[in-house]
Amino acid sequence: MPENSASAADRLHAVLTTLRASMADQISTAPSVREEHSHGEAMTAARLPEAVIFAESTQDVSAVLSACHAHRVPVVAFGAGTSIEGHVVPPEHAISLDLSRMTDILAVNAEDLDCRVQAGLTRQSLNAQIRDTGLFFPVDPGGEATLGGMCATRASGTAAVRYGTMKENVLGLTVVLATGEIIRTGGRVRKSSTGYDLTSLFIGSEGTLGVITEVQLRLHGRPETLSAAVCQFENLHDAVQTVMEIIQCGIPVNRVELMDPVQMQASIQFSKLEGYRALTTLFFEFAGAPAAVQEQVSATEALAEANNGLGFAWAESAEDRSRLWKARHDAFWAVKALAPQARVISTDCIVPISRLGTLIDGVYQDIKASGLRAPLLGHVGDGNFHTLIITEDTPEGHAQAWELDKKIVARALALEGSCSGEHGVGMGKLDFLETEQGAGTLSVMRALKNTMDPHHILNPGKLLPAGPAYTG
Repeated sequence: MPENSASAADRLHAVLTTLRASMADQISTAPSVREEHSHGEAMTAARLPEAVIFAESTQDVSAVLSACHAHRVPVVAFGAGTSIEGHVVPPEHAISLDLSRMTDILAVNAEDLDCRVQAGLTRQSLNAQIRDTGLFFPVDPGGEATLGGMCATRASGTAAVRYGTMKENVLGLTVVLATGEIIRTGGRVRKSSTGYDLTSLFIGSEGTLGVITEVQLRLHGRPETLSAAVCQFENLHDAVQTVMEIIQCGIPVNRVELMDPVQMQASIQFSKLEGYRALTTLFFEFAGAPAAVQEQVSATEALAEANNGLGFAWAESAEDRSRLWKARHDAFWAVKALAPQARVISTDCIVPISRLGTLIDGVYQDIKASGLRAPLLGHVGDGNFHTLIITEDTPEGHAQAWELDKKIVARALALEGSCSGEHGVGMGKLDFLETEQGAGTLSVMRALKNTMDPHHILNPGKLLPAGPAYTG
């Protein structure tokens, strides 16, 4: 029987038969394992993969993709499962390719401030293992994400205002293409003017063009001094204006995060943030040499005071700083605790920072009109914020939340923003792509997809909405 006429079940059987010869112990069809790989976080969509394969090397990934390409079987790369736009939800009759066993640090070049790691390593584990070098990796999305997954989704987080996103902190990659071919992009140098920038092509491609197996990362020196503070405001606009002026003045804050009053109330209760009120709140972190930190602090305090800030509360010890940032990273769970039986759907968008206040004003109007509770928080130094929409865990509740999400994104796009600053597209943001990118741009993206993955086996149905490809 010709390959292209075989049933999906027959094609899948052929792949697993081929791979079991050398990877039998790495293949699971256990229901519990398949269920773990059927979804990411905070998503309603889920579908069981037919099998889960645990890769332990780049060569394993190559073998899997080669077999899947030959037999037209879809495959979805899986790291920690922390994505929240449906990136890792498999299509029908698919294999989930788990890279979480690939956790080696392959090289640390302390003198050049770079390292090479396997894609299944988490950023927390990397930083723990290189602590003695005096270096660290700064991109901090909050969850226990793998570095390969962070590349695939172009992750950022609380420290992006100072250190940038994954795009700025990745020097090169090892990638396995749909055919099983292994390529290396970039290298260890800080700049190059040779050839297409394939590293950037794969960063943010969400596993649709290839599977990332190794990452060459920029490292940074641990700052001599760290200082953290909280400043509360009676008025949200005063807080946003403070952040905008900090960025415009070039004050190199390490982090600046916002929580609105609803989010702050939830975090006070959940994280035991004693001594704070349920007001709009900015969380600051400053880093550098002692004199530089003091200069940053003085300039920031002056701007906050001029914008009616209610004074700075300082977290002096490492334990106090950790408590503050843990509260920020636990914001989702704090909101979930407000209504344990409800569904909390997280969405994000981003605008130029000067338009953030206008966007938030409009979003508050949409939230009020929806009748839902939806706290706001975010990386306001980038103009990026998240809305945590609380709704009944029913089809009607999900539809109501989706309508609110669409209104929020429409406002961001009208202000020359983007439908996602860091969550990515997956399946959850597909409906917004043509409005944001334009039909012509999407057709070029589809042409790239068709060239690099002609059988569309790599994470199909994600990142690119269906449509015609550019033909020249």
